[in-house]
Amino acid sequence: MLTNPRSDRVKAVRALSRRSVRSRTGEFLAEGPQAVREAVGFRADLVRDVYVTPEAAERHHSIVDAARSADLWVHEVSADVLAAMCDTESPQGIAAVCRVLDRPLEEVLADLPPDALVCVLTNVRDPGNAGTVIRGADAAGADAVIVSDASVDIYNTKVVRSTVGSLWHLPLSIGASVPEILGALRERGVRLLAADGAGATLLHDADLSGPHAWVMGNEAWGLPQEVRDACDDVVRVPIHGHAESLNLAMAATVCLYASAEARRTGR
Repeated sequence: MLTNPRSDRVKAVRALSRRSVRSRTGEFLAEGPQAVREAVGFRADLVRDVYVTPEAAERHHSIVDAARSADLWVHEVSADVLAAMCDTESPQGIAAVCRVLDRPLEEVLADLPPDALVCVLTNVRDPGNAGTVIRGADAAGADAVIVSDASVDIYNTKVVRSTVGSLWHLPLSIGASVPEILGALRERGVRLLAADGAGATLLHDADLSGPHAWVMGNEAWGLPQEVRDACDDVVRVPIHGHAESLNLAMAATVCLYASAEARRTGR
C-alpha cells in the first residue's frame, strides 16, 4: 500500500491538475468511481494506473475486478495519499491516471456517418458547462464533440467530473481554431447551425435534416457576429415562460435532443 502523501509518485499524479503538465505528459486524472468505471469499461487501453483505498476497493469491487481483468496496474493507497493526489475534496476513494483520448480534427470528421450530428464548442470557458455539454451530446447520440483552441481544457478535472463518464463514449477533437473547424465541417457537407438567443429561426422551425453541427458560443457573450455569419442558420430556443435565458449547457442539450428526435422520425 502507498502511504506516503509526499512521495514522488504522489507528486507526479497531483501535478496532472496543471494544464502544462497534462500537455507535456499526455495524461490526465479521472477521479471518482463513475469516471474510473467508464474509463476502464470503455477505454481500458488508455488507463495507465488505478489508485484505490481499501474501503473503496470493497465498495467498488466490480471496478477493481474489471481493471485487473484488463491487466491494469491497481495500487492500494491510504486515504491521505488519494487526497494528496486528487484535486477534489472528496475523490470517493478511487482515481485513475489516463492517457488523453482526443483525435485530430480530420480523423474525427472522416469517421462521421452520412447523417452526422456534431456539437462544436467555441470559446466555452466554464468547466462545468463544457462537461455537461459533452454529457448531453453523448445522451443525445451525437457522433462527435469538437472543442476549439480557445475553450477550456477538457482534461481539467472539473470537466472530466462533469461529463460523468461520457468523456470516454464519443469521439472528441480539441485544439483547432473556430474558422478551421467550421471550414472543415463545411467541406464535409455538414450544415452549420449557430445556437444563439438572437437567432431569427426558432428551434421548432429549424431544418434539422441531414448532417449538421450545432455551434455553441461563450457563456457570457454567445457567438460573435463573424461566427454567426459563417453558419447556415442562426437558431434560438424559444422561451415560453419568464426566464431571461437558458444557460449554455441547457440550451445545447435542448438543441441536441431536437436533432436526435429529427433523426429518429426522419424529419
